[in-house]
Amino acid sequence: MASVPSLASNVQQRLADALTAALPGAGSADPLLRRSDRADFQANGILALAKQLKGNPRDLAMQVVAALPTDGSDLLREVEVSGPGFLNVTVSDAAIVRTLAARAADDRLGVPYASAAGTTVVDYAQPNVAKEMHVGHLRSAVIGAAMVEILEFTGEQVVRRHHIGDWGTQFGMLIQYLLEHPHELDHEHAEGEQAGEEAMSSLNRLYKASRKLFDADEEFKARSRDRVVALQSGDPETLALWQRFVDESKIYFYSVFDKLDMEIEDPDIVGESGYNDMLTETCRILEETGVAVRSEGALCVFFDDVKGPDGNPTPLIVQKANGGFGYAATDLSAIRDRVQKLGASTLLYVVDARQALHFKMVFETARRAGWLNDEVTAVQLAFGTVLGADGKPFKTREGETVRLVDLLDEAVERATAVVREKAEKVGLSEQEIVENGRYVGIGAIKYADLSTSAVRDYKFDLDQMVSLNGDTSVYLQYAYARIRSILRKAGDVRPVAHPELELHPAERALGLHLDQFGEVIAEVAAEYEPHKLAAYLYQLASHLTTFYDKCQVLSAENPAELVENRLFLVDLTGRTLHQGMALLGIRTPERL
Repeated sequence: MASVPSLASNVQQRLADALTAALPGAGSADPLLRRSDRADFQANGILALAKQLKGNPRDLAMQVVAALPTDGSDLLREVEVSGPGFLNVTVSDAAIVRTLAARAADDRLGVPYASAAGTTVVDYAQPNVAKEMHVGHLRSAVIGAAMVEILEFTGEQVVRRHHIGDWGTQFGMLIQYLLEHPHELDHEHAEGEQAGEEAMSSLNRLYKASRKLFDADEEFKARSRDRVVALQSGDPETLALWQRFVDESKIYFYSVFDKLDMEIEDPDIVGESGYNDMLTETCRILEETGVAVRSEGALCVFFDDVKGPDGNPTPLIVQKANGGFGYAATDLSAIRDRVQKLGASTLLYVVDARQALHFKMVFETARRAGWLNDEVTAVQLAFGTVLGADGKPFKTREGETVRLVDLLDEAVERATAVVREKAEKVGLSEQEIVENGRYVGIGAIKYADLSTSAVRDYKFDLDQMVSLNGDTSVYLQYAYARIRSILRKAGDVRPVAHPELELHPAERALGLHLDQFGEVIAEVAAEYEPHKLAAYLYQLASHLTTFYDKCQVLSAENPAELVENRLFLVDLTGRTLHQGMALLGIRTPERL
């Protein structure tokens, strides 16, 4: 089905036509329409137009109102001139219901596909091989997964990339230790979550043992450094042992991502090692084109606006003086690969805000080299830090970094307790309690993250996250479950739109908000701001609560048409909540 124009776009077009008809000298002027608390919409474009035409804005506004069609069209109920020349616009009840009915008839709720869809590579969820995932890995995974879903929903072709840390000098120590203690990773793998815990336990044990030996034994340290050289030169035995670390780590990664209710697939994982074969050529191209120059033996890119505390230029080091490659060489090679092989038009990096300078320099280097240009752009979706209740970076009482799995387990435990309190009233089985506890707990963590502007830090407060009150995912999930309960109680009465009915103010407010869904999705996708979708959904649930308070849905005293129309509003609200929450990666249980 074709997309459904929003009420705002229809009003915008109607006013634009009236402006052109009433004021020929205005050309194709923009009415500058926006939502208003004084009417449904307000247009204030006539004020700027009056300066251009050297006329009285209120008189011009009256001329525009007079030029609006009087052909019986039921889009506009009232247009009045306000103040110095604003237009306050109220749409008709029939227009609201007809527009919503068109949305309800479409599987996509009338949300259009983007007019200029391309290919976006999203770089997110970047854990490190042989290291435990901690709270710092949470935001990249959650924000990135939401942006993938949102962009795909708008018609963008999305390529997922998990740039895991699977290369570097620390592997020399690990591989050498495994070579000398060959049975350290020998164990039968369990299933699911337990397999992940066992894998991480083995890796942790091996890492600690190898580090202890590395720090205490100079000969082992020397052998470990030689092993780095063997790894980088492609020695088959060394690579085979390196692969064991990667495979063991993936078992762990997948168990954590499964706990997060996120799907990660093997082809999407292209770590630092995936670009090794390109590093030398990347450096050669940069040096031959003059983008990078040798400075004290290192291959560097300099920038006029990047200087150190001493006032001297701080370069991006692509290749070290000893011939080794840094992160910049890998990141630049990844850009080449994603643009030239994957055909990306946009590169979206969901990366900690503290890496902003690095990526600024990498993107500018790629632009100078011609890999990024007007047709191919790179964007860092920077995110802030997860803070504890004390406002400091989230740590355990012992000052250690919080393990991600511990955080997720505690959220599910707290949420399950909340679900269990309500379970008897709803009649949930033990299986439903456990399942819903997981959906509520993981949803709570995701929503707390996604409802905050990504670049801001946020406080991790589980008590607030699993609260039934306030701006939480639990509030939205309960709103959806309540909708499903009402629809079940309705029995044979079906949701039907009735444009002929007069709407209650609470119905109008709910309907107008429902109609904004497509516009919100478009804005979120264009600006990479998932918190705006979370805010929209919270406002939708709030409008629904007001609607329930003011308008009885299933009442024997109401005419059949009124019941059907209110069921229609409830049903469309449920579908919109369900779709919006799914785009954020959050489940909406049918009963809660």
